[in-house]
Amino acid sequence: MPKISLISCIVITTLAFNTCETTKKNEKKEETVAATLEHREGIVLEEFVYTQADFPQCHSATLLELENGDLLCSFFGGTKERHPDVEIKLSRKSPEGSWSEPRSIADGVQEDGERLPTWNPVLFQNSKDTLSIYYKIGPSPSTWWGMQKISTDGGYHWGPAITLEENVIGPVKNKPIHLDDGSILSGSSTEDDGWKVHIERSTNGGQTWEIIGPVNNANTIGAIQPTFLTYPDGRIQMLSRTRTEVEYIAENWSEDNGKTWSEMSLTSLPNNNAGLDAVTLKDGRQLLIYNHSTRKQEGMGHKGRGVLNLAVSKDGKNWEAALVLDYLDQPEKQFSYPAIIQTKDGLVHIAYTWHRKRIKHVVVDPDKLVTYPIVDGKWPSEKIPLITSNEK
Repeated sequence: MPKISLISCIVITTLAFNTCETTKKNEKKEETVAATLEHREGIVLEEFVYTQADFPQCHSATLLELENGDLLCSFFGGTKERHPDVEIKLSRKSPEGSWSEPRSIADGVQEDGERLPTWNPVLFQNSKDTLSIYYKIGPSPSTWWGMQKISTDGGYHWGPAITLEENVIGPVKNKPIHLDDGSILSGSSTEDDGWKVHIERSTNGGQTWEIIGPVNNANTIGAIQPTFLTYPDGRIQMLSRTRTEVEYIAENWSEDNGKTWSEMSLTSLPNNNAGLDAVTLKDGRQLLIYNHSTRKQEGMGHKGRGVLNLAVSKDGKNWEAALVLDYLDQPEKQFSYPAIIQTKDGLVHIAYTWHRKRIKHVVVDPDKLVTYPIVDGKWPSEKIPLITSNEK
């Protein structure tokens, strides 16, 4: 029998150990993959709007479907948020095609040559022939002002930058809505004197705006960036992002087409001081896309933005868990600032910030969602487990 040296024994033992560890890692990876597939009912497509660009960071997506079926996705991109080189970008996707390379459609260059950052674009079809991109220019959210550009050819070409009328910010993050009475409601907010939500209402297709509010006491519930849901009885629900110390999504209700609003109160759903969005489906259900976490909650990634959730409700009060779209508990990693729409074919499209490096696009079939009740504001993780993002 040949002699085996001590060094050989160590090598063999090390190889065996490494093989064992590799096997364990592979098994763990398989478990992770299995977890990602455990509750993904309803997801039709997951993709990136772009994978490479000539700007390192991006944020705050907005989506719109055109009459011809094309999808538009806009966001701001540049060196980093607040940097003067941040511009408004736009990508297009035809029904049978892929996303076009992001191109700049607005910047913050002033008449005197000074360059300021741009913020939070919002796409909106004011009328059949008029498409708007609303956005903000300024050094910070407490000092920015509202801007608008108009396209009459589906976003291929844009008119000059227009400064909105005095005190009108425009939709601050989320899409406005058309009401049956012909009016448009735009959810807006200010941050220069506490976080205050107000509504901007137009009865002439967005040519002029009436300011309603503020609808909250900033000293009690500081809130910004509202989104709207509508109901068959004519009521409108408004959901808003809140400050860190509040920790819950806020709500207001209107029973007169947005002219007056109830006092702001808190829902049972958590908020991590991050943006959210919602949409009323054609079948009357309500979808909410948000981070189901608080900023102080451990295990939820960067400032609670390491998890992104989709919830469903019929009445805006009782919510059911539908999907965890992404989850990753790592410093500086985040899934945030989502936008959500339903297209003519009934599918739901979601776009959101992916680690500030890309914009992710997810398509959901709402008829195939499997949901479980959210009780006392707690996500039913035993039914819909947190998943590990396949893309690090």
